[in-house]
Amino acid sequence: MVLKTALVLLMGLLGLAYRATQPAHPESTELSDVPPTSSPRIMLSDGRYLAYKEKGVPKNESNYKIIIVHGFGSSKEMNFLAPQELIDELGIYFLLFDRAGYGESDLNPKRSVKNEAFDIQEVADRLELGSKFYVIGVSMGSYPTWSCLKHIPHRLAGVALVVPVINYSWPSLPHYLTREDYRKKLFPWVLWIANHAPDLLYWWVTQIWFPSSSSMERSPMFFSNRDIDILKKTSGFPMLSQDKIRQRGVFESLRHDFIVGFGDWDFDPMDLSNPFPQNESSVHIWQGYEDKVVPFQLQRYVAEKLPWIRYHEVPDGGHLIVHYQGLCEAILRALLIGEETPL
Repeated sequence: MVLKTALVLLMGLLGLAYRATQPAHPESTELSDVPPTSSPRIMLSDGRYLAYKEKGVPKNESNYKIIIVHGFGSSKEMNFLAPQELIDELGIYFLLFDRAGYGESDLNPKRSVKNEAFDIQEVADRLELGSKFYVIGVSMGSYPTWSCLKHIPHRLAGVALVVPVINYSWPSLPHYLTREDYRKKLFPWVLWIANHAPDLLYWWVTQIWFPSSSSMERSPMFFSNRDIDILKKTSGFPMLSQDKIRQRGVFESLRHDFIVGFGDWDFDPMDLSNPFPQNESSVHIWQGYEDKVVPFQLQRYVAEKLPWIRYHEVPDGGHLIVHYQGLCEAILRALLIGEETPL
């Protein structure tokens, strides 16, 4: 029973309803598993290619350049519902890219929390975004964003973390907040299985009797009522479907991302210093009070330990708040011009 619950947690806990493309894993997939590349790609210094997508106003006409970091099972095709009027008014350029192993980007066999930040920096430099840029990390995309705050703070113009995941191995998390949290009890099992029994894990999640993505989308274990309403209007979990997860490359990319995001980091976020000591910009966390994936109590604790972070809580929000009407506009106004919008 513990094993089954842990595996369901691995498949469902971090799933997002973003419209995603299939991740590539050229080292371990058959040719048919690797999608054709139709998006522009840049070659990094280690020879890997990362695919990207540009949106908003033209880069050379923009006032603000923002890199959006997608989450687990997502891609550069994720929706960030910013009104076009606001984009034009403020002059916002967006860069979205497939993180290593996702979409049309190559896998990084040496993936770590640290080199996720350096991927972002190198993408920004190759595309000539300038000496500073904004970063918005969504859900699992928060661990590369925390890494930017640690490893490249001098490159940041501002940061927003939207429903950022909590890593239960952070030393600073107090026992009194996590002792009754079922997630903390299950994560050691999940990580052990993902690390040491990948074939068992692959066999298990590809069985026809394993909970499907559509059933997880309706599960109150993972989503609030408002989240479930959002899921009815979106494409659901394309990467967590039985057809996709049977492709070993998809499975391996998700497994590696999970291990890095929830394994041991080279730093504790609670030890970070304010990257903007003169209040020249700001760092924000956006959290849903009814989030079933990331407990709001832990997010409040992070914000209390790092008082330079501006904390925003959506009263009836779940884990999919980035899809809520008006939320992306509120994120941008707070991040770029310091304007607070009632939630």
